[in-house]
Amino acid sequence: MHALLLIAHGSRRAEANADLEHVAAEMRSRGRFGFVQCSYLELTEPTIRAGGEACVAAGATSVVMLPYFLSPGVHVREDLTEARDELAAAFPHVRFALAEPLGRHPLLLDVVEQRAADVG
Repeated sequence: MHALLLIAHGSRRAEANADLEHVAAEMRSRGRFGFVQCSYLELTEPTIRAGGEACVAAGATSVVMLPYFLSPGVHVREDLTEARDELAAAFPHVRFALAEPLGRHPLLLDVVEQRAADVG
């Protein structure tokens, strides 16, 4: 079973974290992944480790770790790579793959354009 582990920075503000929960709910409804889990780098729960463990407990044999970040900064290139490596070592029977962050995807340009147009 394929799982999706969404990873955001995390915030002390619940409404900021609610955005990732919304994305997770929408991804669940699309049905491409057998399990979709939110996780956060810091400031809130569940941690990336706990999110990965939840994917494994749900029966995942592969987990796509998707950074809900705009750019491949230190968090994505170092912290999330380290988290992936730790999960892979803890669960050698599960494939953990780290996806690219959102920033350079061409569809994001449509979102930027729409947001700018919304304020007229």
